[in-house]
Amino acid sequence: MAVKKMGLGRGLEALMGVSEPVTTPVKKEEKPVEKTPENGVVELKIALVEPNREQPRKQFDEEKLQILADSIKTHGVIQPILVKEREKGYYMIIAGERRWRAAKLAGLKTIPAVVKNLEEQKVMEVALVENLQREDLNPIDTAKGYQFLAEKFNLTQEEISARVGKSRSAIANTLRLLTLPEFVQDKLFDGALTEGHARSLIGLSEKDALAIAEKIIADGLSVRATEELIRRLKKPTTQKTSPEKNVHHRAVEKNLSKKFGTKVQLLLGAKKGKIVIEYYDDDQLNQILEKMGD
Repeated sequence: MAVKKMGLGRGLEALMGVSEPVTTPVKKEEKPVEKTPENGVVELKIALVEPNREQPRKQFDEEKLQILADSIKTHGVIQPILVKEREKGYYMIIAGERRWRAAKLAGLKTIPAVVKNLEEQKVMEVALVENLQREDLNPIDTAKGYQFLAEKFNLTQEEISARVGKSRSAIANTLRLLTLPEFVQDKLFDGALTEGHARSLIGLSEKDALAIAEKIIADGLSVRATEELIRRLKKPTTQKTSPEKNVHHRAVEKNLSKKFGTKVQLLLGAKKGKIVIEYYDDDQLNQILEKMGD
């Protein structure tokens, strides 16, 4: 009977450099672990498995976690988690923390795992890709994951792009979320704001970003309505407040209009003003100039 192979996704396979991670044999230098010959999966005690403190995902939906736990009670853990061996017989999760948490909720004492001794950078890359493949990783967690790779390992956006399978522009746009005020980031993290809302606030002053974020939440604005609000905010004011024209100003306009035979306006400013004389063709312009010479 053929053993069903359990892969970890194309992105994970690419990062790990293997086509089927669960079939990789144990190296002699690694600590011996009892494995199933067919697929390389080992049952580890849950108490000996620990989450990765640098794991990109910081938020887990409790309701979805409980649903997964209920499924695990019935069917078990279908896909093994990926771990790295640590000191004193402990293991650190590289990929699969959500399954590990749900298995604990379900009351399991052991969990199927694949042991890989990866370097720190590779651990972070695999953890990030695994979460990105789920397509429900919080945008702030994603941005901080990219930031960690850039700062910890001096990776460029192009290098991060190649490792996680996202375009360079997508990496750059996600990283820009970290330029938002902390309040806005928190609201994006907890779901009060969507990523579309947050992106529209990038580039605003902290005062404007906070004010609009609060209005989005209070009024339930759509992304389109938010963008329109920001356009109006950025639109330059074309009408400037000018001093009121008094009786004398109006009389001057009237007399000049009569003299030149066309509309004449006085434009008043705080410190200086302008006289605007309208004309419609060269003949009228010449007539105005002749009258000016009187």
